[in-house]
Amino acid sequence: MAAPLHMASKLHEAAVVLGVAMSRGPGSPRFSRLWLAALLLLCASWAAAPAIAGDRGASPAQQAPATLYHNYCSVCHGDQGDGQSRARGSLNPPPRDFTTPQAMQELTRERMLAAVKGGVPGTAMMGWKTQLNDAQIASVVDYVRDTFMRPSVAADASRGRQIYARTCSVCHGDKGAGSMWASQNLRPAPRDFSSPLARTELTRERMLASVAGGRPGTAMAAYASKLSGEDIAAVVDYIRGSVMHVDANAAHSGPHAAAAAQPAAPNAPSAPAAPMPAPLARSDMKLPMPLGLRADAAAGHKFYDANCATCHGVKGDGQGPRAYFINPKPRVFTSAESRALLNRPAIYAAVSAGKRGTEMPAWDKVLSPQEIADVSEYLFRAFIQAGTGDVAKRP
Repeated sequence: MAAPLHMASKLHEAAVVLGVAMSRGPGSPRFSRLWLAALLLLCASWAAAPAIAGDRGASPAQQAPATLYHNYCSVCHGDQGDGQSRARGSLNPPPRDFTTPQAMQELTRERMLAAVKGGVPGTAMMGWKTQLNDAQIASVVDYVRDTFMRPSVAADASRGRQIYARTCSVCHGDKGAGSMWASQNLRPAPRDFSSPLARTELTRERMLASVAGGRPGTAMAAYASKLSGEDIAAVVDYIRGSVMHVDANAAHSGPHAAAAAQPAAPNAPSAPAAPMPAPLARSDMKLPMPLGLRADAAAGHKFYDANCATCHGVKGDGQGPRAYFINPKPRVFTSAESRALLNRPAIYAAVSAGKRGTEMPAWDKVLSPQEIADVSEYLFRAFIQAGTGDVAKRP
């Protein structure tokens, strides 16, 4: 009976604190602190719940590391270890996201053991040494490190991850989808490496050139004078492997791969540390529409004029009537870059998934695959092929 009585006591204590908090009103300076104290008491009561309660099962000593994490840690750190829990919005600072490059850099095993045992002052992280023994704390720490902080590819454990965290994450974000400040303030917004369009558009060679020489018309600076060729290759391979999830075997292909990864000879004359921007490598424009779809460009033409031209323009030049009010600006389909990169699969992927941080919606929520194929085919024929000499007529 000791455990149920202890749990009841904790629940009663939490209810009393919540009552005091509510009596002082949400506007009271102490309201947030009292509410947080009640939350921690509730967590403590859950931790004290006996096996017969039904949602914990075995005692802590019998629980697997994954179960320990679920029962004691996930309420704040989230099921995926990324801090995306319901408690996140009420905790300041928010719970640690174990999946970030910063976590990999900062959190040694010893530091994590100490944090779980004794808590972290100034945060909601409480000490668990009275609830869990040393072996259980070690097992849940190792579970977090192996499950959420594990490198996804060989490059993840290399300097590429560290370079990304130090140099790139401020704009591109911890997870490669763009940081909040940069997405709101930079025009155009930083590239979202996690999008399907990025996997379609970005060859390794193009990324090496962009990191080395920057991207004109964007906030992307040139790093050829700041990073060695090896460092540029390492960070590009980290992004491709850990964020874009490109096959590692495909990450080292192309004419620049070997040169970018090789250190300079001791007596070699001074030269750029990495390949400078070169003309864009063209995508394969003969690739068919995905899923074996046979597209109707005429039907796509009608949909484009009714729904897409307001932003992208009737001529695909990004000069639609809404374009003036949109940041970042709509894609210009008639540009040399678009005509080099946007084949049928790339257009289909972009129309389907949209682009985060822009006005471009994900049309797969409202259109069928056939309708997406139709408008993609029209766009491809009217604006992409029309500028290459392959197809000069609009359907």
